[in-house]
Amino acid sequence: MATIYIVEDDVNIREIERYALKNSGYQVEEFECGADLFKRLESKVPALILLDIMLPNEDGLDILTKIRADKNTAKVPIIMVTAKTSELDKVKGLDLGADDYISKPFGVMELISRVKALLRRTTNAQEESQISYGNILVDNDKHAVYVDGNLCELTYKEFELFKYLVINKGIVLSRDKIMNPDSRYAHQDAETETWRGGKPYQDSAQCRLHGGVTSVKEQGKGRTDVRR
Repeated sequence: MATIYIVEDDVNIREIERYALKNSGYQVEEFECGADLFKRLESKVPALILLDIMLPNEDGLDILTKIRADKNTAKVPIIMVTAKTSELDKVKGLDLGADDYISKPFGVMELISRVKALLRRTTNAQEESQISYGNILVDNDKHAVYVDGNLCELTYKEFELFKYLVINKGIVLSRDKIMNPDSRYAHQDAETETWRGGKPYQDSAQCRLHGGVTSVKEQGKGRTDVRR
């Protein structure tokens, strides 16, 4: 099970967090200050950190900044925990790289739900950092595509479109999904898409992936299909 670090100087709050997390099956390690946390991070990086803002010697925002600046810990999910409830305080933490925010006093159920939700999101993102399809490898971190181990030179837009096609292999996509990045990751039916206004497009093209090559040919069927 995932290991979660708690950084909290209040013993009572730390005990509540530890009890709730352990009862949910997580392994927990506790730290009273940033110095203890950083010493431990040198040997083990956790699945998630619960980080209080008001800490002795070094506050949580400074600790957050250092964690994000270190390449070994930059991607660790972090939930800020604080008694500060102003919108400015929350925005500052999020802008510095916090993934979520929970205000004191908080309920145990809310804490566990936020932890589970964040771990789901980050786990899915890590799993999708590299996407393979046949002889094709899409490296999302490097924004690179390899076919048979050979790097393909693509622009940023070409890469994003290509990645989208690979992710949705075997699914029919509408022209709107292809041309409009904002609509690409909306829910899609496994077999077909609804065309604009419930009607098919008049100009038609079908795109298929053949060993990393995208080919386009007119079908004359009165709609735009993209299949892989």
